[in-house]
Order: sequence, then C-alpha cells, then structure tokens
Amino acid sequence: MTPKTAVDLGLMEGTPPAPERLVTPDNWIDGPYNRWGFRHVRELARTARIPRGDGPVHELPSDPLDLGSVPVVFDGGTTPFADALAHSYTDAVCIVHDGRIVFEHYVDGMRPDETHLLMSVSKSLTATLIGVLAGEGVLDPGATVPEYIRALRGTSWEGCTLQHLLDMRAGTRFDEEDYENPDSDGVLIEEISGYRPRRREGLPANTYEWIASLPNARPHGGAFEYRSILTDVLAWVAAEATGTRFPDLFSRLIWSRIGAERDAEIIVDEAGFAIVEGGICTTVRDLARFGLMHLNDGAIGGEQVVPAAWIARLLTPDDELVAAFESETLAALPRAFYHDQWWVWDAAAGIYSGYGINGQQLLVHRPTRTVIARFSTWPTRSDDRLGQYADVQNLAVLDRLA
Repeated sequence: MTPKTAVDLGLMEGTPPAPERLVTPDNWIDGPYNRWGFRHVRELARTARIPRGDGPVHELPSDPLDLGSVPVVFDGGTTPFADALAHSYTDAVCIVHDGRIVFEHYVDGMRPDETHLLMSVSKSLTATLIGVLAGEGVLDPGATVPEYIRALRGTSWEGCTLQHLLDMRAGTRFDEEDYENPDSDGVLIEEISGYRPRRREGLPANTYEWIASLPNARPHGGAFEYRSILTDVLAWVAAEATGTRFPDLFSRLIWSRIGAERDAEIIVDEAGFAIVEGGICTTVRDLARFGLMHLNDGAIGGEQVVPAAWIARLLTPDDELVAAFESETLAALPRAFYHDQWWVWDAAAGIYSGYGINGQQLLVHRPTRTVIARFSTWPTRSDDRLGQYADVQNLAVLDRLA
C-alpha cells in the first residue's frame, strides 16, 4: 500500500482545519503531521533566512532519462523506481548526472521552489563551511574549542579539537540512541533548540547554556559516536571566530556562491542560536547544486567555493577513522567511516553521503558523476527498513547510470 500524502490525510484542510488535521508547533515533526510540517517549517518554528544573494542562478539543464521504470528489487519483490519512491514516503528527489537533471520527482503538490527540512544533512553543509574557514586560515581543525570560545574555557570542552567535533569523536556525554525515549538528549534537543514548544521544566534556557553544561563520558579523541550537539559547537566556533551570525556567514561563504535559486532557512532557538545540527531547509534542486559543488572538487559555475584540498579529505582512505567507526548505518561497508560530518561509503571511489532522520539524504557518487538529493517524511525518525530501501533504490539507479 502506498503511504498517504498530506493531501490524502487532509492535513491543514478546512477553515479552520479539524483538530485531527491541524499541524501545530507541537506535533509537526511527528508522523503523519511531518508530511506537511517539513515543507512549512517557517510557519511552525522560529527561523532565520539564509539569503541566496543577488548572483546568477547556476542553471541545471534538464536531460530526462527513463529512470522511473528502473526495477528496484527489495524484500523479495520488484517495483519500478517511481513507485518505490512513493512507497518509501519520498517527498522529492532530484538526480543530477554529468551536471544535468536526469530525474525529478515531486509528490503531494510539492514544487521545485519549495523548501524542506534537511534534518541532519544540515551537518554536512555546516562542516563544509568549516572547510572554507579553515582554507582562509580563520579556523584550525587541530585547535581546541576553548581557543575560540572563551565562555567554554575551564569546561568539559578543554582538549576537544575541532577535528574531534567534525569526526564525532569528542568525549561529550550526549545520548541520542533512542528517539522513542522522552529523556533522550536526541528528544530533549527538540525543546531546547526550538523545534517544538517546551514540554517540561528545568531544561537549559538555550543551546549556548546546554553546550556549556554538558559533561564528558570519556576522553576526547576516542571512537566514533554520533552526537548532534557537536555540530552545534562547530557553528558556535565559526560565529565566535568571525563575529558573524551563522545564517549570514553561511550565506556569504557558501549559499550565495553556489548559484542557489532560493533562499534557505534555518531554525533558531530562543537566543538566536542557529540549529545547524538539523535545522536547515532548502529546495531539493539547491541541495543537489550543493552536492554538485562537492562532486566538482568544491567548484561550481566557474568559482572555487570550497578549497579542493578540503573536499579531498573525504577521498582519502583513513585506517584510523575506519578503526574508530562502528555504526549500523553503513554496517555492510567494511571500509566506511565518518569524517568531516559525512558518512563515507568508499573514500577511494569517492562515494559519500549526508543523512538525516525521517529519510533525508544527499549522496555524492563520483564513479558515475552523480548526485542524488532526496527529501522524505518517514512516520518515525529512524527506520532501518526504509533506510535500506532508499539505499537499494539509489543503487539501482546508479547501476543504470554507470
């Protein structure tokens, strides 16, 4: 059975909508309300604009291929790619091959000019900004967090380098393994960071305060452990080092230089802290443009946006990072690792991906010169089966493009 869309569910229909159809600041990140909510974030949470600037749009010529009929084999059945997308709660997908859009798919009336929440794909965008600042000599990945943020001197962040943050190898105590546990940090972050109104008392007033109060569970520099708050610390470092708010900084150094069609947005908390771990919203085409810039060694439209040397870090096999990495996300890939806030499938081949809960993805696939940008609204934050299904869909299409 094909999952119901926001239209099927009647979300936000009626004047006023009936209570069961109403998407609110409290329920919008939960299924099925997220089918409408992820596309209307600015109506439901506090957001800041990330301007595209006034430069030219980087055109993506359309060269459609019949990828919708590509067979996808999964769970003992075979389904055409276009139908598989519908069955996996996909809202939009944009596939760019050799610089041309070869396949686009939108559901539920979503349009190419609409933004959608990226969730943790936001992390990969944020780390790319860190690469620009490192290239300019503003930041040193080997320096420690308190060297840039005076407010964190004498705290648990002493000895934590920016590279520890980039590779999720800090020792910070932060548990987001179980999104069904209301006491999980991965759930508390929704209230502290402004995804939804506060449901409980006694939480830190804002993300700044929360970061400063977090203790360590182990020494910095150990094994990989995925913790979203580490990306927020990177954003604080970038803002402190430049004296510029993150939305403006990201606009100036990245978003206004990739030929984006539309402004992006980002969720901000009550203190104006930009929630870079999962709060960026873009159009699917603009996310594909960002991926194309990565595919082209940091350049797009004739401009070098990100140092090629920074991109090359993702293309270099690293035995230490492989040894430090353990995750069910890429369990089937023996040489996989996490680096610079990307999930690296195969460094030597040049295959890496950004992932976000509820099914967001940006895949950079150098062997076929392809970028796949995908927006989804899975009914639960994490679903191993749907994640596997999305990967199988991608691989089927990539085989056709090879």
